[in-house]
Formats: sequence, C-alpha cells, structure tokens
Amino acid sequence: MSDACREADLLEIANFTQIVKLCRQSKVGKILPDAFYIHLSAIAELDDLLIAYEAKARELLGKKDNDREGCVGFPRLSNRGVDYNILKFGLAKPQISYLFYPKFDEDPHPCLKSSLIINLQTKGIDYRDYTDSKNPPILHRKETFISKQHHLYDKFSHLTKCEQEVGLLKPAKQIGFLKQWQQFLNLNHIQFEDHYLACSLNKASNQNKLLDIDRHKAAIVRNDLSRPVKLALEANLLSDKVSFFDYGCGRGGDVSRLASQGIESAGWDPHYFPEYSLKSADVVNVGYVINVIENLTERRQALINAWNLTNKVLIVSAQVLVSDASKNWIAYGDGVVTSRNTFQKYFEQEELKIYIDQVLGVDSIPSGLGIYFVFRDPIEAEKFRSSRFRSRARTPRVQLRVNYFEEYQHLLAPLMEFMTERGRLPVKGELDGEQEIRAKFGSLRKAFNLILRATSEDEWTAIAEKRSQELLIYLALTNFHKRPKYRQLSSDVQEDIKALFGSYKQACTEADAMLLSLGNLENIKQAADESSIGKKLTNSLLIHISALDQLDPLLRLYEGCASRTIGRLEDVNIIKFHTNKPQISYLHYPNFDDDPHPFLKTSMQIRLSDLRVFYRDYELQDDTPILHQKDLLVTENYPAYQKFTKLTAQENNWDLLSNWQQIRSYGGWQTCLEEHCAELKGHRVYFRKGTDPYKLKILKSGIQKRSRKSKR
Repeated sequence: MSDACREADLLEIANFTQIVKLCRQSKVGKILPDAFYIHLSAIAELDDLLIAYEAKARELLGKKDNDREGCVGFPRLSNRGVDYNILKFGLAKPQISYLFYPKFDEDPHPCLKSSLIINLQTKGIDYRDYTDSKNPPILHRKETFISKQHHLYDKFSHLTKCEQEVGLLKPAKQIGFLKQWQQFLNLNHIQFEDHYLACSLNKASNQNKLLDIDRHKAAIVRNDLSRPVKLALEANLLSDKVSFFDYGCGRGGDVSRLASQGIESAGWDPHYFPEYSLKSADVVNVGYVINVIENLTERRQALINAWNLTNKVLIVSAQVLVSDASKNWIAYGDGVVTSRNTFQKYFEQEELKIYIDQVLGVDSIPSGLGIYFVFRDPIEAEKFRSSRFRSRARTPRVQLRVNYFEEYQHLLAPLMEFMTERGRLPVKGELDGEQEIRAKFGSLRKAFNLILRATSEDEWTAIAEKRSQELLIYLALTNFHKRPKYRQLSSDVQEDIKALFGSYKQACTEADAMLLSLGNLENIKQAADESSIGKKLTNSLLIHISALDQLDPLLRLYEGCASRTIGRLEDVNIIKFHTNKPQISYLHYPNFDDDPHPFLKTSMQIRLSDLRVFYRDYELQDDTPILHQKDLLVTENYPAYQKFTKLTAQENNWDLLSNWQQIRSYGGWQTCLEEHCAELKGHRVYFRKGTDPYKLKILKSGIQKRSRKSKR
C-alpha cells in the first residue's frame, strides 16, 4: 500500500496534528512529551475524534485477527478479547498501545503484564508479554490516569502527595522499572502498606534509620473536656443512659469529667493506664490517637480496635492543621517529628474522612474540623444528619380567647409542641397523650383546628414551610455522600416527607433542583442581597453563627456544602458567604460580646469548587483586622443586640465608620479615633480628655447635624 493511501486512511478520522492537539488539551488522562495515557474507565470522557481514532486501531486489529486466526499466543482485542486497562496515544507518530496492568487498583505501583502496539500509519502490530520479566515497567501517579469522579481517585492522589513530600518521585528516570524502584526504596528504608507509606526518609538526618518516637508525650493535660467529647454532648450522643469508653485516653481527663456528670465511663491507654481492660461501650472515643502513631499498620489497627468496641457511635478525631510550619520539625513517614520527639500526622479534613471510611468501610459524618462521628446503625446516622438542619422555632402564641381552648390548653400543649417541632400532624403512636386528645376531640385534626382558632394560622404555615426547607437542605446535601434509600430514613423523617412533600421522589427532585441552583452564583448573590440578616459587603455577606438558621434556605444550603462536608473552624462565630466565587469563610473573633471591636484571630476558607481548605492565623500579624457594626451580624433577639445597635448609631453620628478602607485594621481604627478625638469605654464613645476646645466645638456640631439627619 502506498504512503498516500495510508495517509488517506488516517485522514478519514482527523489530521494527526489535530489528534495530538486534542490529547494535549484533554482534561482527563496523563500527558507526557511523547505520549498520552488514559485509564479504560475514563475513555468515554475523551473527545469524539479521539474515540473514533482509537476505533480505527480496533478496526485494523480486527482485520489482522482474521489473518492470524488459529495462531497461538497472539491476543485478540474485542469485546471478548485481550485484557487491557490503560490506553496510550503516541504523540510522535500515529500509534496506539493497549497496556495491561492487572493490579492497577490494588498495587500502589502496578507492573505491566502486556502491551499491544498498533501503528496506524504502517499498520504494523507489535505484542509484548512481560509476565516472566524480572524488571517490567511500573506505574506512578495513578490518579493522573483516571477521572476525579473515580472511586479511587482520592486514595491514589493522597499516595502521590505523600511520595512527593518525601522526594520519592524526583528521580523520574530511575523509578520507571521495578528493579530500580525497589532498589531506591530499599536504599531509603521505605515500604508501603496498601497505598500508604509505612516509613520514609528522615530529611533532617543523613542517618537512614527509624526513630524511637515518644508517643505518650503527645497526651496533654486538659482543664476541660476535649473538643470531640464536647461536640458529642452537644449532639445529645452522650447522656446518663449510655456508656462511654475512651480508647487511648491519655491522662484520662474525659473519662473522669464524664463520670462526674453521671455517665458510665471507662478508658484505656497503653502508657498511662495499660492495666485497664478494653471494654465495649455505646459511645467510643478515639481522640487524637491515630495522628500520633507513626506506624501505619498500628495506626489502622488502633482505629479498627476502637470500632470493634463500639456499640452505637465512634468518635474519631485527628489533627488537621499545622499552626506553625516554621517549627524545626523532621519529616517522617507521612507526618513530622516534633521537638518533643512526638509524631504528628496532619490530615487534611477530606483526607481524614477518606482514611476512616476506607479502613472501617463506613460513611463517617464530619462534626467539626478533624472530628467525625461513625454510626453503627445507618438509620441513626441519617437521623443525626437530618437533625442538624432542624432549627429552633417558637410555638405560636395564643392570640384569641377561645373558651374551649383555654379549658383544654394543658391537654393540647403536647400537640402544639409536636407541630412546632415537625411541621405536621403526628401519626398514630407518635404523640404522648394521643389517646386522651382523641377521646376528647375525636381526632388530632379536630384538636388542631381548635388550636388554629386561638392562634395564627399563618405562623403554623410558616413553621411547616421552614421544616420543608430544612428537609430539602438535608436531602440536597446527601448528594455529597450516598443518598439513603427511603427505608434507611428514620420513621419520623419518613412521615415528615410524606406529609410535607407527598413522596420521597418528589422531595429528592426539589432538593436536587435547589442544589443545582447553587451552581449559579447570581442566585447566591440575589439571596444575599435580599437577606434581612447580615452585613452586606461588595462581594460577600457576613453573619454571626447564631443567625444561621434564620437565613434564606439557599444560603443555608450554601454553608452546609462547606460545614457538612469539611466542618467548621473551632470557636467560629462569624460566617462569610462569598458571592463572587464559590467559597465559605469561617472567622473567629474572640470576645465578640465584650469587645466593641474584636480582633480576628483565625480564619478558614473552604473553596467549594474543589473542597480545598485554607487556614490563616492572625495573632502574630502586625496590624490585625477588626470587626465593626456587630449589630448587623446578629438578629434582634440576640442578647447584646441593643448594646451593639447603640454603639453603631453613635459611631455613625461621630462619622467614625465612613472610611471603610482605613478602619478595617486595628492601626487604621486607632488613627481614625485620634482624628476624631474619640476613645471607647466599653460599647460607648467618649471625647478624649484634653481635646482642644475649638476643635471639640466643631466636632460636637458635626455630631448633632448627623444625629438630626439620621432621625428624619
């Protein structure tokens, strides 16, 4: 066949230059200077021309198959033919290779077993079998071959990140084959447990040996309950009706404090309390344990041991943020060795969830930064998830005197409380005192009709709408893990859905539409602009955390995408909704209530496009940001609202808030106060002593004018 005919065959699909261009532009797959690789699972995501180009290779092989019918050892690439899982597009010449790595999923660096190379220009075919090779090619950076939606993407990318951090991937030319890779690992005393580094190079030392870590020194003396246990108490997971066991309890602070509250508590620690026995309990805590174990096998086993002791809920916590990266720490394994010779593995929040879920085979629930709850019963897990979106609601007040109602108000009170809590009438068996109400009024519906005569029907309608929206938020966020089946929901949530939406399918449809609307930032911006709560800036809305459940449902869902998948910063009190980019920021202003202009201590930004977390500590910053107009951040029922409102009004009258760029930081604010001869005492502004009388007169005149203007 002439060269012209061969070129004509190729051009039936596309010019080879266009093929190369499409390979280099692909959003999925691994691109190298002379080749483009993609996993079998991601081929459907390629451009149509590339798919047609690969089909041409199959067509050519099919013709060769017929010519070689009966030949032994030559594989056939068809629906029932040769195994392969990596496709390689040559970029230097029109060539496609079908590569087979049998243990692609299981082996962190799988070996090549066979390759089938097809040259679309010469129509030549080359098959190579590496089964008996002592030094086959191997793979690295496996996440680059698959799409981000692949169920192993996070696991693979985590391995690559760890290998990069300890310098394993730098000598690229030396690690492409099994023998050289094993020699490199042995030289540096490195091995793998599944897709995790079991030990690694000590960067700060020329001695390649394992360190003797003092794990027990990581146990700190606490003056209060640990954060994970506090969150469990706040979530009503701990009470005098459940038992508690602390696996790796350190000095035993949580055990003794819970016992003093009447909770059956016990603990065990390999250093401080090795003589205590392990025992099962309703709630088991493995608090900041797995992050101080440098051996990956022991780390995994500790988590498994704690889970095996758990009857109902396991609390898992680990360090997720490095407060000071400048400390003289030694890189070791997948963590660091501190100056106290303790090991710390600093997980990323999403990495921690992946680790827990993979080790235990569960779907853990983020409760706080670095803190997860794992439920034994999936129904209890969903009940917990849904409850976190149930906000407070006030039972409508009695507005009219209705004799019959007043006579039986005590009997109707449980029904009113239930309606406030669920937004619907109870079904049979759900309400205490149901029989008495039915005996007196005939049915719960008739009893509620009497309640409506004495209260506002609009308020009850608003409560039902609020509960409907909260259910939609919960169901929308189930898209971030595996949405439960209807039978996996608790019975009360099932009844909520039937009463408020008619069917689970309808509720899920509305929830998905709500989540989809978040993809348009204009919808978020509109909701923020129309919000009656919060401080509105050019590209953001700021609120106090106490006002969150009063926001528009879309904004609550927006925040839920961050808090229910990543978690909130500890002690956060201000939430910032970005309206020009998909991002939520959690801010911590200590002394919010007492300081008229509190300092920003820490911030955590969660970028929702890829769930990346950015943390910043402002304590050592020379000119710290401060907060103004606190009254805008809270609702009118906030205890200090009146105090905040009076301060903001006074500062506006004094013209202290007009130069926003100047007063955002402490230094600029102090300059502004000096310019206006002002000083703060609590939440009141006063003139400074010794102010020039003439200037004082001018300032007072301006204050009076602005005050009169504001009252018009």
